[in-house]
Amino acid sequence: MIHILTDSTSDIGLTRAAQLGVEILPLTVLFGEESFRDGVDITSEEFFDRLSKADTLPTTAQIPPETFVDAFQRLTADGGQVLGLFISSEMSGTYQSAMIARGIVGEENIAIVDTHTVTFGLGLLVETACRLRDQGFSLAELAAEMEALAPRCRLLAVVDTLRYLKMGGRISGVTAMVGGILGITPIISIENGLVVSVGKSRGRKAGFQFIRKWLEEKEAIDTSLPVAFGHTNMPSAMEECMAFFQKETAGAQLCPSSIGAVVGTHVGPGAAGLAYFVKA
Repeated sequence: MIHILTDSTSDIGLTRAAQLGVEILPLTVLFGEESFRDGVDITSEEFFDRLSKADTLPTTAQIPPETFVDAFQRLTADGGQVLGLFISSEMSGTYQSAMIARGIVGEENIAIVDTHTVTFGLGLLVETACRLRDQGFSLAELAAEMEALAPRCRLLAVVDTLRYLKMGGRISGVTAMVGGILGITPIISIENGLVVSVGKSRGRKAGFQFIRKWLEEKEAIDTSLPVAFGHTNMPSAMEECMAFFQKETAGAQLCPSSIGAVVGTHVGPGAAGLAYFVKA
C-alpha cells in the first residue's frame, strides 16, 4: 500500500484528507509564547481571528525529523510505502527534516519530492498524486510524475489588504497607506519556491482580470488535471473567483481550499485565487 503524507500547509481539510486517504502532519504556529499545531490545536478561522488582533505577525516552526521518523516507521511497518509531498524547501526546513528522517528509517520504501510550492498549490499536487495512486501507479512512477508535475504547478491569487504585507516588512508603510487609499491590491504567485508579487490591481475583480490575461498570454490551464481554488477566511471571495474562471477551468476537477496559517500570515483575510498545471 502506498501512503501519501503531506503537511498542514497543503491546506487540505480533515474531511477531504480522509476521503483521499492522506495523512497530514502539522507545522507549529507561534503567537508570542503560545504555540499551536496548525489544524490540530487551532483552526483556520481561529487563526485569522487571532491574526486580526495581533500587533506582530505570528511565526511558524518546521516539523522536526523525529516526527517524520515516527510517521515513516509506522507507515512502512507492514510493508507499506510512503510518498511525501511537503512545503517548498525554500520556505521551510520541513522538507530537509523529512529527508533526514528518510535517511534514518531507510530509503527503500520512501520517496520525497520537493514541491517548491505551498497552500492550495501543494494541495493540488497531493490531489493529483492520490488520483494517480488510485490508478495503480507504483511508488517510483508516482515520484517521477510528481517531479515532472511540480515545475508545471502555478498559483495566482489576489490579496485583499496590504496590512499584513506591511507588518511582515514586505512593503513600506507609505506604500501600504497609499495603496489602501487607492484600493490597490497585489497579485501574488510562487516563483522559485517563494511567494512573490507579480502585479497589482485596483480591487479583486480587476485582479482576476489580470490573472485571466496572464492565462491567455502566458500559460494556459491544463484542464485534464485538477484545478484548485483557495481563499483566506472568505469563502465568498473564492466562489467569486471560481465563477470568474468558469470558462478557463471547464472540464477540470475543481478542488476548493481554505488557505491556512503559513501563507495567511502574510496575505491576511480576503485573498482568493487558483492553482493549476500549465500545459506540457
